[in-house]
Amino acid sequence: MTEKTSTFLVTHAEDDSAVLKDVHDGQVHTLSRNPGVEADDAIEATVEPEPPMEVTWTAVEIDERRSLTVHESDEPPTSHERDIADEQEVGDLERTERAGIGEIHVLSVPPEETEDAVADVLDDEGTLSRAARLGVNRVEVRSEDGTVSVRYLP
Repeated sequence: MTEKTSTFLVTHAEDDSAVLKDVHDGQVHTLSRNPGVEADDAIEATVEPEPPMEVTWTAVEIDERRSLTVHESDEPPTSHERDIADEQEVGDLERTERAGIGEIHVLSVPPEETEDAVADVLDDEGTLSRAARLGVNRVEVRSEDGTVSVRYLP
Protein backbone atom coordinates (compact mmCIF):
# COMPACT_ATOMS: atom_id res chain seq x y z
CA MET A 1 0.00 0.00 0.00
CA THR A 2 1.16 3.44 -0.83
CA GLU A 3 -0.04 6.34 1.28
CA LYS A 4 -0.38 9.72 -0.34
CA THR A 5 -0.34 13.02 1.53
CA SER A 6 -1.52 16.08 -0.34
CA THR A 7 -4.08 18.86 -0.62
CA PHE A 8 -7.37 17.64 -2.05
CA LEU A 9 -10.52 19.29 -3.33
CA VAL A 10 -13.69 17.40 -2.43
CA THR A 11 -15.49 17.32 -5.76
CA HIS A 12 -18.40 15.13 -4.66
CA ALA A 13 -19.66 13.98 -1.26
CA GLU A 14 -22.45 11.69 -0.14
CA ASP A 15 -23.20 10.22 3.27
CA ASP A 16 -21.23 7.05 2.55
CA SER A 17 -18.51 8.17 0.10
CA ALA A 18 -16.57 11.12 -1.27
CA VAL A 19 -14.45 11.93 -4.29
CA LEU A 20 -11.19 13.82 -3.83
CA LYS A 21 -9.06 15.48 -6.49
CA ASP A 22 -5.40 16.09 -5.72
CA VAL A 23 -4.91 19.79 -6.50
CA HIS A 24 -1.24 19.27 -7.37
CA ASP A 25 -1.34 16.35 -9.81
CA GLY A 26 -5.06 16.09 -10.71
CA GLN A 27 -5.37 12.46 -9.61
CA VAL A 28 -8.88 11.51 -8.47
CA HIS A 29 -9.44 9.31 -5.40
CA THR A 30 -12.81 7.76 -4.53
CA LEU A 31 -13.17 7.24 -0.78
CA SER A 32 -15.17 4.21 0.32
CA ARG A 33 -16.32 6.12 3.43
CA ASN A 34 -16.98 9.83 3.86
CA PRO A 35 -14.76 11.08 6.72
CA GLY A 36 -17.05 14.07 7.34
CA VAL A 37 -16.25 16.22 4.31
CA GLU A 38 -18.55 18.14 1.99
CA ALA A 39 -18.33 19.11 -1.67
CA ASP A 40 -16.10 22.17 -2.22
CA ASP A 41 -14.04 21.50 0.92
CA ALA A 42 -10.27 21.66 0.71
CA ILE A 43 -8.48 19.14 2.90
CA GLU A 44 -4.89 18.43 3.79
CA ALA A 45 -4.97 14.67 4.16
CA THR A 46 -3.27 11.34 3.90
CA VAL A 47 -5.10 8.66 1.92
CA GLU A 48 -4.28 5.06 1.15
CA PRO A 49 -5.76 2.50 -1.25
CA GLU A 50 -7.99 -0.19 0.22
CA PRO A 51 -7.02 -3.81 -0.29
CA PRO A 52 -7.43 -6.12 -2.02
CA MET A 53 -8.31 -4.35 -5.30
CA GLU A 54 -6.98 -0.91 -4.32
CA VAL A 55 -9.57 0.90 -6.44
CA THR A 56 -11.09 2.85 -3.55
CA TRP A 57 -9.26 4.83 -0.90
CA THR A 58 -9.49 5.53 2.81
CA ALA A 59 -8.67 8.81 4.51
CA VAL A 60 -6.03 7.78 7.03
CA GLU A 61 -5.63 11.25 8.51
CA ILE A 62 -7.10 14.70 7.86
CA ASP A 63 -4.82 17.46 9.11
CA GLU A 64 -6.92 20.40 7.98
CA ARG A 65 -10.34 20.97 6.48
CA ARG A 66 -11.72 24.24 5.20
CA SER A 67 -14.78 25.18 3.18
CA LEU A 68 -14.16 27.05 -0.05
CA THR A 69 -16.52 29.66 -1.44
CA VAL A 70 -16.62 31.39 -4.80
CA HIS A 71 -18.83 34.42 -5.28
CA GLU A 72 -19.36 37.36 -7.58
CA SER A 73 -18.88 40.73 -5.93
CA ASP A 74 -20.89 43.85 -6.71
CA GLU A 75 -17.64 45.82 -6.39
CA PRO A 76 -15.71 46.70 -9.56
CA PRO A 77 -12.07 45.70 -9.98
CA THR A 78 -9.69 47.89 -7.96
CA SER A 79 -7.76 50.71 -9.62
CA HIS A 80 -4.62 48.54 -9.49
CA GLU A 81 -6.45 45.69 -11.24
CA ARG A 82 -7.81 48.10 -13.89
CA ASP A 83 -4.26 49.42 -14.46
CA ILE A 84 -3.06 45.85 -15.05
CA ALA A 85 -5.91 45.24 -17.50
CA ASP A 86 -5.16 48.46 -19.36
CA GLU A 87 -1.66 47.17 -20.12
CA GLN A 88 -2.89 43.79 -21.39
CA GLU A 89 -4.01 42.52 -24.76
CA VAL A 90 -7.50 41.01 -24.93
CA GLY A 91 -7.23 37.37 -23.83
CA ASP A 92 -4.27 37.97 -21.50
CA LEU A 93 -4.14 36.80 -17.91
CA GLU A 94 -1.80 38.27 -15.32
CA ARG A 95 -1.23 36.80 -11.88
CA THR A 96 -0.02 38.98 -9.04
CA GLU A 97 0.66 38.10 -5.42
CA ARG A 98 -1.43 39.67 -2.71
CA ALA A 99 0.10 41.09 0.43
CA GLY A 100 -0.12 38.10 2.76
CA ILE A 101 -1.85 35.00 1.45
CA GLY A 102 -3.40 34.57 -1.97
CA GLU A 103 -3.22 35.89 -5.51
CA ILE A 104 -5.09 38.15 -7.85
CA HIS A 105 -5.71 37.11 -11.45
CA VAL A 106 -6.67 39.80 -13.94
CA LEU A 107 -8.19 38.76 -17.26
CA SER A 108 -8.78 41.06 -20.21
CA VAL A 109 -11.75 39.95 -22.27
CA PRO A 110 -13.82 41.49 -25.07
CA PRO A 111 -16.33 43.78 -23.28
CA GLU A 112 -19.32 41.90 -24.71
CA GLU A 113 -17.95 38.64 -23.24
CA THR A 114 -17.41 39.90 -19.69
CA GLU A 115 -20.53 38.24 -18.23
CA ASP A 116 -19.70 34.92 -19.88
CA ALA A 117 -16.12 35.09 -18.57
CA VAL A 118 -17.39 35.71 -15.03
CA ALA A 119 -19.80 32.78 -15.33
CA ASP A 120 -16.97 30.55 -16.59
CA VAL A 121 -14.75 31.46 -13.61
CA LEU A 122 -17.60 30.90 -11.13
CA ASP A 123 -18.41 27.46 -12.60
CA ASP A 124 -14.85 26.24 -13.17
CA GLU A 125 -13.64 23.49 -10.83
CA GLY A 126 -10.14 24.83 -11.53
CA THR A 127 -11.02 27.98 -9.60
CA LEU A 128 -11.64 25.89 -6.47
CA SER A 129 -8.56 23.75 -7.10
CA ARG A 130 -6.40 26.88 -7.29
CA ALA A 131 -7.95 28.21 -4.07
CA ALA A 132 -7.14 24.92 -2.33
CA ARG A 133 -3.59 24.92 -3.71
CA LEU A 134 -3.03 28.54 -2.60
CA GLY A 135 -4.34 27.79 0.91
CA VAL A 136 -7.16 30.34 0.79
CA ASN A 137 -10.81 30.03 1.80
CA ARG A 138 -12.66 32.24 -0.63
CA VAL A 139 -12.59 33.50 -4.17
CA GLU A 140 -14.11 36.84 -5.08
CA VAL A 141 -14.81 37.68 -8.72
CA ARG A 142 -15.09 41.33 -9.69
CA SER A 143 -15.77 42.68 -13.15
CA GLU A 144 -16.47 45.62 -15.39
CA ASP A 145 -16.64 45.76 -19.19
CA GLY A 146 -13.56 44.02 -20.54
CA THR A 147 -11.93 43.26 -17.14
CA VAL A 148 -12.41 40.33 -14.77
CA SER A 149 -10.43 40.08 -11.54
CA VAL A 150 -10.33 36.85 -9.60
CA ARG A 151 -9.21 37.45 -6.03
CA TYR A 152 -7.99 34.45 -4.01
CA LEU A 153 -8.45 35.57 -0.40
CA PRO A 154 -7.83 34.08 3.07
